[in-house]
Amino acid sequence: MKTPSSSEIPAVKVTLLLVVGLLTFGFAPILVRFATDVEALTLAALRTFFAVLFLVPFWLPKRLPLKQLKENGAKPIWLIAAGISLGLHFSLWIGSLHYTSVASASVLVTIHPVMLIVVESLIFKKQFRPLVWIGVIIAFTGSVLLGFADDTQAGQFPNSLFGNILAFSAAVIFVVYFLIGRQIRQHTEWIDYVFYVYLYAAITCVLLSLIWSGGWPYISGMAVLVGIALAIGPTIIGHGSMNYAVKYVSPTLLSTLILSEAVFAAIAAYFIFHEVPATLSIAAMLIIMLGVGFSWTRRLTRKRTETVVETVQK
Repeated sequence: MKTPSSSEIPAVKVTLLLVVGLLTFGFAPILVRFATDVEALTLAALRTFFAVLFLVPFWLPKRLPLKQLKENGAKPIWLIAAGISLGLHFSLWIGSLHYTSVASASVLVTIHPVMLIVVESLIFKKQFRPLVWIGVIIAFTGSVLLGFADDTQAGQFPNSLFGNILAFSAAVIFVVYFLIGRQIRQHTEWIDYVFYVYLYAAITCVLLSLIWSGGWPYISGMAVLVGIALAIGPTIIGHGSMNYAVKYVSPTLLSTLILSEAVFAAIAAYFIFHEVPATLSIAAMLIIMLGVGFSWTRRLTRKRTETVVETVQK
């Protein structure tokens, strides 16, 4: 049996982490639905607080003080900025699910691939092959179609405009967070990056929750359980896998892959809430996966080419 080379192992590891991460992402809106009895900011605070708490045992043995990280090239101010951005993203996105449908919130929050590909092209002068652009456009078109297909819950959300604004704002903040993370991850280990970012995200969410509630917010037992589940699943495993991969993969390609979150969420909703997707919804999901496949086929082909070149050079 052929033993994989050292250059192939990171690619396999990144791919496996992304698959697991996407599966946990799909359960995020499902979990939030079980804790609508508490304020969105409270749930965001619980999510980030437990994430930091669970990471402490893994971070302590290998921890690096902020001073050491600064010497390695990771400025503490950018870690703080990334944490605040992530905290705002969580707060806005969870808040949107209190006012609009899951599908509508998912569509608006996942427009960040379009934002990212424009930012990386115009500001960072990054060149993308036409197939990547085609994949992003197809996947985004599928996500918009999925939003239009969600017409059965339209009358249940009288404040849907406010919820949609929150979801759109969460997408903008996510772009900022992802771009900052891309730069920081080049100079930090995964555990140091996620611990400090989640720490500042937790501080941000807790402060916002206290200000919004005018004191100690109401916390139910179900909210605590959901907060723990969100911390372990979508936050540590889901966002953690993306934070690991962003060191090796373009933020635009990663964000395009995240578009498939809506597909996994719909499948989970079918088995948990017995929600049967409409024919148009199923078609939209297939379009999303087609777009993701187009954009990532070029990435995988390029990766194999780079592996061959490295092997020849050795």
